[in-house]
Amino acid sequence: MSDILNRNVFFIKEHTGLFKAANNYDILDPESQNLIMECREEGLSLFTKIFRFHNDFKRMTPFNIIVKTPDGKQVVRVSKGISFFVSKVDVFDESDRLIGGFQQKFFSIGGKFNVLDAQGKEICKLQGKWTGWDFKFADDKDEYGHVTKKWAGIGKELFTSADNYILEIYDKAPHDSVLRKLIIAAVMCIDMVLKE
Repeated sequence: MSDILNRNVFFIKEHTGLFKAANNYDILDPESQNLIMECREEGLSLFTKIFRFHNDFKRMTPFNIIVKTPDGKQVVRVSKGISFFVSKVDVFDESDRLIGGFQQKFFSIGGKFNVLDAQGKEICKLQGKWTGWDFKFADDKDEYGHVTKKWAGIGKELFTSADNYILEIYDKAPHDSVLRKLIIAAVMCIDMVLKE
């Protein structure tokens, strides 16, 4: 596993643009603003691009995002097929082996996903608040991470814009664990499934 994932705080910045169909992100060190990973959605079909420009269908469209280091090495790949009511997202490692995924809960206020391992067993939940952009990764005992637009990490509060997020992974998620890969992948899942 890449040592990059053993960091605890990540700044996720979505690329913006007029008439943008693909979803692309940069993952930065929040203090230095240095690029540490890139998330790119490549090879969109014409039909997917067309549906992405229609708000009623945008969340239903498939996606395939590759998270990689600046030198081009895959860290994880996040993939979702067409979905009508709830989304099922698969996550693959650097060798394109399935390591787990997310299953959206049908009726949930604020958004909720089960975080699953490769065998489909629940590891934890990804739960959002209906009042804003605030999500946590937790099970019945521990919290493993948190995604928000507000972070008080470098002496002053950082409020991010509509397309930017702070991901904090806690030490309860062990270094070099699959859970860290799933948490990084989940940020793309939140943005594209719940918040588009």
